[in-house]
Amino acid sequence: MNPENYIATDFLVIGSGIAGLNTALFLAEFGTVAIVTKRHADDCNTRYAQGGIACVTDPKDSFEGHIQDTLTAGAGLCNPEVVRRIVETGPEAVRHLIARGTHFTTRGELGDHLQNHENEYHLGQEGGHHARRILHSGDITGEELERILLKSAREHRNITFFEYHSAVDLITTERMGWLGENRCMGAYVLDAQKNRIRPFRALATVVATGGAGKVYLYTCNPDIACGAGVAMCSRARVPIANMEFFQFHPTMLYHPQLKSFLISEAVRGEGAILKRKTADGNLVEFMDKYHPMKSLAPRDIVSRAIDNELKRNGEECVYLDIRHLSEETLKLRFPNIFHKLLEVGINMAHDLIPVVPSAHFSCGGALTDVNGYTGIIGLYAVGECGCTGLHGANRLASNSLLEGLVVGELAARHVGEQLADLKNRFPAGKIPLWSSGNATDSDELIMLSHNWDEIRRFMWDYVGIFRTNKRLERAKARIVNIRKEIEKYYWDFLITQDLIELRNIAEVAEIIIDSALSRKESRGLHYNADYPNTDPALDGVNTIVRKNGRV
Repeated sequence: MNPENYIATDFLVIGSGIAGLNTALFLAEFGTVAIVTKRHADDCNTRYAQGGIACVTDPKDSFEGHIQDTLTAGAGLCNPEVVRRIVETGPEAVRHLIARGTHFTTRGELGDHLQNHENEYHLGQEGGHHARRILHSGDITGEELERILLKSAREHRNITFFEYHSAVDLITTERMGWLGENRCMGAYVLDAQKNRIRPFRALATVVATGGAGKVYLYTCNPDIACGAGVAMCSRARVPIANMEFFQFHPTMLYHPQLKSFLISEAVRGEGAILKRKTADGNLVEFMDKYHPMKSLAPRDIVSRAIDNELKRNGEECVYLDIRHLSEETLKLRFPNIFHKLLEVGINMAHDLIPVVPSAHFSCGGALTDVNGYTGIIGLYAVGECGCTGLHGANRLASNSLLEGLVVGELAARHVGEQLADLKNRFPAGKIPLWSSGNATDSDELIMLSHNWDEIRRFMWDYVGIFRTNKRLERAKARIVNIRKEIEKYYWDFLITQDLIELRNIAEVAEIIIDSALSRKESRGLHYNADYPNTDPALDGVNTIVRKNGRV
């Protein structure tokens, strides 16, 4: 095989957020790593994370407290052993981050100089947590983490970046039709700048592509969040678990000049109250009707409450009120949010912040163990595209960065332990080059944009915060027809970045719909008005496995 036609590396990491970069840095101890990322390396969900990392660092806090809060939020579907492992491994993982140069905000930076505690980390509190345990870097924690991890990865001699490269599909022996045990050998990857597809061959492949928020019409995710990892793993016949549990963040800014901007849950953690306007223009608190923790209730409860209030009262948004804090305090605690809001004329020290829910985080994904291992030899899924069992039916705030950090390191360690076997039993056959067959350049791009818009709209309307059987069945009928159109288009025309993304969001949309239809109850993030109660008999993982080329 001509070296120009393929890339050989010890390890392939698809994605460059916290999970992908942390995995790559630890894998680099064992060999060469290629990081494939479809835009610039810092264009990922991690960079937009505002809140922080949930981690037990305060002597007054405890692992048991963090574990219990996670299990409670997960509504009976968390894997308790995984929860314990990740929570108890968290402090060591955070120490590794700090050793790389990560800065977390201290109490002194926020003006707390009492009792010589100014050098202690300032710990935030967010919805569902009964203690302050959120390490943060102002309100741009994700940006700080991405900066440090990206710098460390770029400086590592064993790591090579392939930016503006999009993974098309995973390469497995089963899909190649080869005999023997099924294993992953890498992925076919589109070089968007040279418009060619090449195989990347690797002993181990780590899928770390992040979320799937773009499956929905309204999302605070960046444009790259199209569910690529879940879709590729599904096509490789990895079981996909719990995709009905899609988290809608309660508080995305409602403003035409600043779209998809998230108002961190940490704002409510510092005392912001959710309010709505009455018919006579007065402001009233409403979360006390829905949960004892009021505005600090878990996200699924807050999102459904807001959705219910908006539909019941015909309003376009509700409001966050944090006017009890001074402008100076808010500038110190939420510098990015404060200045972003100021750009559109909102001073959060004096003005209400208009907010609405938006698609935010997938609690499901490719089913893995705590090491991110999928069960297919050489294939791992880490971060949001994987499902370890940490989140259950609802993610506890700021547990996602913790999971990406811990599972990324555990995955690399697991690969290291299996390395000799991965080398000795790697298939000797040559991976075929990509063939485009008789495909031609498309002259029907309108199909891509039309299907993209239609999927995202009916997913929001029919498979969003509030679901019914009729809505789900209507969505199922539409996605079946659309996927037939997309698959025909996929084989008739040359592959582009837009086509890859459309194919992936369609696949993920169908998985979400099927998962929601199969869960005959309401639990956590999944609420179906036809089954309003939780059924204890349905405790456990809900999986979808692709068969005969289709879900």
